[in-house]
Amino acid sequence: MRTISQVAKLTGVSVRTLQYYDEIGLLKPSKLTQTGYRLYDEEALQRLQQILFFRELDFKLKDIREILERPDFDRIAAFKKQKELLLLKRSRMDRLIQLLGHLEKGEQCMSFKEFDLSDYIHALEEFKSSRTEEVIRHWGSIANFDKFIQKIKEDESRVAELAVKQFGSVEKYTEAMKYNLEHFSENMEISLSEEAKELGRQAEALYEKLTADLSEDASSPRIQSIVHELLQFIQKNSPGISLDKPYIHVLIDTYSNDYVKSLTDSRYGQGASDYIVKIFRYYLENAALEK
Repeated sequence: MRTISQVAKLTGVSVRTLQYYDEIGLLKPSKLTQTGYRLYDEEALQRLQQILFFRELDFKLKDIREILERPDFDRIAAFKKQKELLLLKRSRMDRLIQLLGHLEKGEQCMSFKEFDLSDYIHALEEFKSSRTEEVIRHWGSIANFDKFIQKIKEDESRVAELAVKQFGSVEKYTEAMKYNLEHFSENMEISLSEEAKELGRQAEALYEKLTADLSEDASSPRIQSIVHELLQFIQKNSPGISLDKPYIHVLIDTYSNDYVKSLTDSRYGQGASDYIVKIFRYYLENAALEK
């Protein structure tokens, strides 16, 4: 057993902070002496260690307590996830230090803050922690949602470039995505409405026309007419979207993504995704420039 002063000295956490953790039920002492002094055993120190890792990742105290008190809380799994997030944080700090090194030498460097998705990734992690039932209901399992997050981490620079093209900056993209997460249930209800299903069927029909014959020349008038019809459909049913070059680049990049490519090819036939990319590229370089 260690006294509160000994724990403070060992961990660097102030006595007042430890007292506050006790007051809010985050870290209770293992035992109180007859005179009311707090004592902490090894189990309490292990819990404090978990708390400090979560705090390093900027988790709120209320959220930490809820996580630690879950019946299915897995200490080892939490350590693995904390390690992963801290490695991401370290990578970001290393890049910041490197940038500052260039700047202090008087070099002109564009800040990479515009291409940093850490806030969005953190929002996804918080969403997973606080809306577990919704995640399981719409993604099938927490593991599937983890794969979704991992894919964003692996393609971070690509996703960031798309975000800048479509939203102007990663900050605006992140705010939009956070809003979507906060209103996830309402958005899903809307997406499942009969009107939304009908729009989905119409879009599906256009893509089926576009990929009916993958051997047809991408520059053929028939194909380019369908592309124009599809883009007009997107603009009509997606308020705020402007069918300029950046948006068409977004479509090209989307269908170049390995995950989207596999889904598209399984739906419309092997090579469909590459064919769609070729069609959009021709439209971008020719028909779009004539307007």
